[in-house]
Amino acid sequence: MKVNVLDFNGKVVGDLELSDNIFALEPRKDIITRVILWQLAKRRSGNHSVKGKSDVHGTTRKMYKQKGTGGARHGSKKAVQFRHGGIVFGPVVRDHSFDLQKKVRRLGLMMSLSAKARDNSLILVDSLSYDKIVKTSETQNRFKDFGNSILFVGAEQDPNFTKSISNIVGYDYIPQIGLNVYDIVRKDKIICSVDSIKALEDRLS
Repeated sequence: MKVNVLDFNGKVVGDLELSDNIFALEPRKDIITRVILWQLAKRRSGNHSVKGKSDVHGTTRKMYKQKGTGGARHGSKKAVQFRHGGIVFGPVVRDHSFDLQKKVRRLGLMMSLSAKARDNSLILVDSLSYDKIVKTSETQNRFKDFGNSILFVGAEQDPNFTKSISNIVGYDYIPQIGLNVYDIVRKDKIICSVDSIKALEDRLS
C-alpha cells in the first residue's frame, strides 16, 4: 500500500510503501472491541467501597429483649435494615483488569490502523517536530483542513510540538510506543510522522 507523505503545508513531498500485513488487514469489530474493553478495564481504579455491618460505628448492644415486646427480634443497630446501618452486598475495593493475550492486543492495534488507512484517515507527514514552541493559532491553521479530532503520532516525545498543541481541544500527541487501540478509534484522523511509521512496522512485524 502506497501512501503520500505531506509537509506541514499539506503539500505532497513524497510517498511511502506501507506493509500490507499491518495496514491492509480486514478489520474485525469483535477483536477491536475486546482490546478496547481490556484497556478501559485496566485503567479503572477499583477503589469504590462502602461500609458493611462490621465496619460502621455503633454499639453492638441488643436493642431490646428478645421476647415480650411485641416487636420483631433485633440485635445490633448496625444491621443493614436500620438507618446508619451497614450496606449489604455493596461494592468493595478490587481490581477490574483481566488478561488478554498479547497476540490479540497486537492484532487489535493492526486492525484499528488498517481501518483508519481504509477510510483515508491515516495521514503521513515528513516530520512532527518543532525547533521551538509555536503559537496555538499558527498550529491550528496548519492542521485545520484535517478536522478537529486528531491524534498525532511521533517516533519519540517532542516537547515543543506537545506544548504547541496542548491548548487545542481535540488534538493529542503520543509517541509510537504508546499508540493504542482506544486512542486510535476515538479520533477522526491519525497523523503520523514517517519515522513513527517505520518504528511501528519494525515493532509489529
